[in-house]
Amino acid sequence: MHRLTSPMPRIAGSPSRALIGATTGFFIGFGAVSLFGPTAHSFVKVMGLSPEQVGLLVAMPMLTGSLLRIPFGAWVDRSGGKRPFLVLLLASLLGIAGLYWMLQDLYPSHLTQAQYPLLLLCGALGGCGIATFSVGIGQVSYWYPKARQGRALAAYAGLGNTSPGLVAIGLPLIIAFGGLRMGYLVLVGVVLAGLALYLGLGYNAPYFQLRAHGLEPRQAGLQARALGQELLPAPSVLHTLRDAAGSWRTWPLVGLYFTSFGGFLALTAWLPTFWSSYYAAPHWLALALTAGFSLLSSLIRIPGGAWSDRFGGERVALLSFLLVLLGALMMSLSSVLAWSAFAEILIGAGMGVANAAVFKLVPHYVPEAVGGTAGWVGGLGALGGFVVPPILGHVAQSMGQVGYARGYMLYVLLAIACLALTTLLYRTRGGIAAAPASPALAGVLLEQEPA
Repeated sequence: MHRLTSPMPRIAGSPSRALIGATTGFFIGFGAVSLFGPTAHSFVKVMGLSPEQVGLLVAMPMLTGSLLRIPFGAWVDRSGGKRPFLVLLLASLLGIAGLYWMLQDLYPSHLTQAQYPLLLLCGALGGCGIATFSVGIGQVSYWYPKARQGRALAAYAGLGNTSPGLVAIGLPLIIAFGGLRMGYLVLVGVVLAGLALYLGLGYNAPYFQLRAHGLEPRQAGLQARALGQELLPAPSVLHTLRDAAGSWRTWPLVGLYFTSFGGFLALTAWLPTFWSSYYAAPHWLALALTAGFSLLSSLIRIPGGAWSDRFGGERVALLSFLLVLLGALMMSLSSVLAWSAFAEILIGAGMGVANAAVFKLVPHYVPEAVGGTAGWVGGLGALGGFVVPPILGHVAQSMGQVGYARGYMLYVLLAIACLALTTLLYRTRGGIAAAPASPALAGVLLEQEPA
């Protein structure tokens, strides 16, 4: 037995306040998914952008938002989350403020192709807020006991994921009344307000506060457990990432998430351009269809986790990717807006449920390195949001008007590949030994669905 002889430092915050703070911060940061999608037509008009350039532009925020998930999620194990959260939100604020400055000084007459690289740079900075997801997951997980984590993380991910859809609706409304500059000025204000709220509510879990007071790791761990904190940081984040990378089963899971979540990010950014360019849909309709897709795919993840628990992750994943395949085929071949809208619903539902199914599969197929696998899957899989839109733009540019529809054949191919990868995993599932839950489960980018 170890006696705690020194007085325990005062611990600030509570699980509920930390959850509110992290959810607020993630909600604000994740809205950068829609940073350019609702306004791409304005930049096309004044800069003469090609479909390929538009695809790269709307995808740029996803580059930093995906790649930074891994190092910043790992940083939580060292600092507790508040510092990396603030760094990401500040970087996002800098990017959006840069966009406002460009529009204030250059839009419309002086905004030309010459400023396109600067536009991409501001988008990359603005997208840093997307990476707050992994930081908040770790921060919330350390505050809550295991028995309550499912509900807490469901609220965190479910509410936070709705922001791209709401931005896709709200930003154009602001622009309609106040102009393009006003739209991004309001975004600057929203991020500032979210940053201030997180600063007041985003408390680190007790272990990290105790470490900040000078306690050694062992003593801090003992006192944190006495305060009710069940999960403590993994001894070596790099070790669990390396072990996960050495398992071949990690990479099919990355492929599944590349299509389901990366594909979701890509379509959230690309759909306004698709509806406006292929069907000449009114701008409000293009944005409403995009927002509906984003909100459906985000919210259906919550029951998707329960379905995965009940019916098995593989069965749910197979059905989900079949929906994506059917919807992508319809969108590739249809020339009727109503049918394409129905196909969009199929794709959104399939992707949302597949997101839940993938993380149901992670602890089963790589039980020896759950946290590290979740890191690779969450970080590299989300890169689909950056890779896919430029490809869709290239197809549209090379094939003309019909290319906007034919580009969805890429999703047909991805869905077929995911069906094959899911089948491969299922056929090799025998002989996988169960492993005890790892503390890194909470510390390394774990995207956990409700039980």
